Amino acid sequence: MSDTEKKHLDDTMGYEPTSEGEGIVQHVQLGYSTTLKKNRSFWSVLGMALAIVAVPYGFGGPMISAVYGGGQLSMFVGILVVLVLDGAVAVSLAELASRYPTSSGVYYWSYRLCGQHKTMRKTLSFVTGWFWLIGNWTITLSVNFGFASLIAATVTIYEPEWTASSWELLLIFYAVCALTFVICAFGDKMLPYVDTAAALWSVVTTIAILIGVVVQAKSGRHSASYALSHYDTSFSGWGPGFTFFIGLLPPAYAFSAIGMITSMTEECTDPEVEVSRSLVLCIPLGGIASLFFILPLCFTLPPLEAIFEAPNGQALPFILATVMGTKAGTLILMVMVFLVTLFCSVSITTGASRCTWAFSRDHALPFASIWTRTVADSPIYALALVTIIEMLLGLINLGSSAAFTAFASVGVIALAIGYLVPIAISLFTGRKEVAHARWNVGPVAGTVANVVAIAWILFELVLFSMPTAIPVTEVSMNYASVVLVGLISISGIWYAISGRKHFTGPPDEIDEIY
Repeated sequence: MSDTEKKHLDDTMGYEPTSEGEGIVQHVQLGYSTTLKKNRSFWSVLGMALAIVAVPYGFGGPMISAVYGGGQLSMFVGILVVLVLDGAVAVSLAELASRYPTSSGVYYWSYRLCGQHKTMRKTLSFVTGWFWLIGNWTITLSVNFGFASLIAATVTIYEPEWTASSWELLLIFYAVCALTFVICAFGDKMLPYVDTAAALWSVVTTIAILIGVVVQAKSGRHSASYALSHYDTSFSGWGPGFTFFIGLLPPAYAFSAIGMITSMTEECTDPEVEVSRSLVLCIPLGGIASLFFILPLCFTLPPLEAIFEAPNGQALPFILATVMGTKAGTLILMVMVFLVTLFCSVSITTGASRCTWAFSRDHALPFASIWTRTVADSPIYALALVTIIEMLLGLINLGSSAAFTAFASVGVIALAIGYLVPIAISLFTGRKEVAHARWNVGPVAGTVANVVAIAWILFELVLFSMPTAIPVTEVSMNYASVVLVGLISISGIWYAISGRKHFTGPPDEIDEIY
């Protein structure tokens, strides 16, 4: 490539790849050579985003929080509120993903947006990357452990005398991790098709639940006014104001990890557009599916106080068993939900493995050279690391279930901080860089989206750090902030030992990789 061509690539980010070869040039332009197979289309990336949202699990898994949040009002209105707020986050991320289409994601964006102060942008990039990495690991952990809890709760519905012990729950969790690893490792080439199928299966499951609960409704049917506006603040102890926000936890959790699809960027044929469109479209599509899932439940919910009897704190199996009135019908629906959750596990574990691989190639992790190795164009060593980290953290549940439950909140908080840093830098530097992105919404709409996204993320950091009910007990205490500080402290120690010497941030000069 001539010097003139290099300068052209360095000066403009408006390059539009139209073939696999040209797509590789785009990634070289950003400082990395492409080593992963480019086998993902717009539909498979969108399918992955919807698989991560996983409506029947994303909302059904933490549904007990919606009950603490007052019931039907927070369940229905909460979805609408979160769709608007997370829509602003999705737009903000989409612009950045289009400007810098690389699997390195938020820490790369932060580095590039931070100007020419090398030490500051190197440190900020490292910190942002570790928040992002911890978010990827812990949100994946929460999905897989939530899957194990759903299985255990469903079994208890059929065998009321059996309740999973900590060890039994851990073994179920390990089985989920192992199954997910096998699928991701040995079915890597098929994963784009799996993601598309996952989105479709989530829709099928949502419709099946809708039909089942509406037809059966064994616990009765509520009036429209009750189903859409019933609000009981007596469960959380927070009072009529903040209780509503507790009800936002399920939809906020469901949409919290959609940014993880940016880690798939270097496997897309046209990453500057495909990832951005997928991020934005998954909000309305996921929102429609969410309403089809939540509204039938709002009309048929059993008494809210009864839901607290649900085993393992999993409201969905209990609600379906009560509403369906038959064990067979409940089992069929729960098996469908299990498959949705498995698809979610596969998609979110795949994203976490790519995040780990990308961060390792900039020497940010211990033994980074191992985690960047690929087998048949798949980062299987990074996938193994993600699985091992999950299984080790799972041991915490044996000592304290409350501390372990905090990992769900840690995942959301850490991912949110990863989103916050580049969005804030971009806004406060005048959005100069995203103005050159192939996909952007313009200066006015973009600024509004950035402001709303930042405000929502800051509120999320508080919301996911709070206990769902007060007065606080040892069991109900939210240890998310403690766990997060502990994990970040480990990364800080690693930076002091090695990172400050070996982590230089993303490549500065494109010449070095031509």
